[in-house]
Amino acid sequence: MAETVSEKAAIEPSKLYSVESVTKVHHWTDELFSFRTTRDAKFDFVSGQFVMVGLMVDGKPILRAYSIASGLAESELEFFSVKVPNGPLTSRLQNIQAGDSILVGRKPTGTLVLDALRPGRRLYMLGTGTGLAPWLALIRDPAVYSAFDKVVVIHSVRQTADLAYREILAGDPAYILSQATGKLLYYPTVTREDYRNTGRITELLTSGKLFSDLKVETLDPERDRVMICGSPSFNADIKALLGERGFAEGALSAPGDFVIEKAFVEG
Repeated sequence: MAETVSEKAAIEPSKLYSVESVTKVHHWTDELFSFRTTRDAKFDFVSGQFVMVGLMVDGKPILRAYSIASGLAESELEFFSVKVPNGPLTSRLQNIQAGDSILVGRKPTGTLVLDALRPGRRLYMLGTGTGLAPWLALIRDPAVYSAFDKVVVIHSVRQTADLAYREILAGDPAYILSQATGKLLYYPTVTREDYRNTGRITELLTSGKLFSDLKVETLDPERDRVMICGSPSFNADIKALLGERGFAEGALSAPGDFVIEKAFVEG
């Protein structure tokens, strides 16, 4: 378990991270949880970025990359995590409680930002598992709805119970911005049990079922932009699929038609 808030003074902040307090922990399933922390007044980020998060273990920091799931204007930070039984970080992180201390990096970064994309009409956010996290921040950013006519969040998981945040994404007015009305589409899909949408994202894209269900046109690099966040194999498969359709990968130095988050937490 992380150090308690009473021990916070024993953990010295550094140039690399600040020491924050856990304010809330929610366990979605036996394998997934989210948590909120205090936010340093000087901590700024861009929607879609990730930051290093971790704990002090035996006097040393153990840090992993986590996408920031909270909105830009929020006074707290939120993160969405898997639980890896033998993981050097998440085996401990999953036991944190409100009041515990946690390390949050001072320099957020990442490729899942609007400035890495060329202007377009429709933005697709494709994520598997905890790859949903950056979309939670982006859909609460007014700039996203100013930039695109439609914003489509596609989240793939193995079991229905793994569809964390699904009630919120379906239109919780306390969570979704008013600017999202009529623009935000949420498409959850499950791969290992019956659900209203089933199948892997790659299959749904290739077959055209996704577009039929959403009642939109198929992917077109002249109109559509794509953000991707999942396992390395998922990212590679989607990149190949988009490449076959004429999409060019983007970066801050050279905006393109799609971007991929390469940071992936495995413990």
